Amino acid sequence: MKVTAAEIAKYMQILEKTPDRMTAASDKLTVAQLQGRPGSDEWSINDILAHLRACMDVWGKDIRTMLTEDNPRWRHLSPRTWLRKTNYAQLPFHESLATFVQERQELLELLRNLAIDDWSRSAMVKQGDKERQQTVFSRVRQMAMHEEGHWAQIEAILNMAELEGNV
Repeated sequence: MKVTAAEIAKYMQILEKTPDRMTAASDKLTVAQLQGRPGSDEWSINDILAHLRACMDVWGKDIRTMLTEDNPRWRHLSPRTWLRKTNYAQLPFHESLATFVQERQELLELLRNLAIDDWSRSAMVKQGDKERQQTVFSRVRQMAMHEEGHWAQIEAILNMAELEGNV
């Protein structure tokens, strides 16, 4: 599949705006609100940030590997599994956000410098007994769409805080 510049721009825009959206959301809430879970089985904004950092770790490494190795292969690593091996969820929100912003800028800089053909560089990823091809573009698209889904959670928390008069 040939990737177009328009498709790349669409997903890059999402990745570019996530740090600013997170910063703007955090400016409206107290530390307690950032750490607070809306329900017993729901994630706080801090939990979401920790999860997004783990996703960026895993998928960012995948992207870098595809760019530096020819036709690599590896076993699938779930960002949730990786998250359990980190302390991201225990870090103060603003410290974690600063790291997220810095790491996102580094990833974006790498991606902005790619030639159009680099977006099609691929790897074979084994999950269970199945193996699937992933490309740099498919990982970027996955990351962007995944972040959009979590943004809906953050907006719900912000809306709840506004309704309660706490924003």
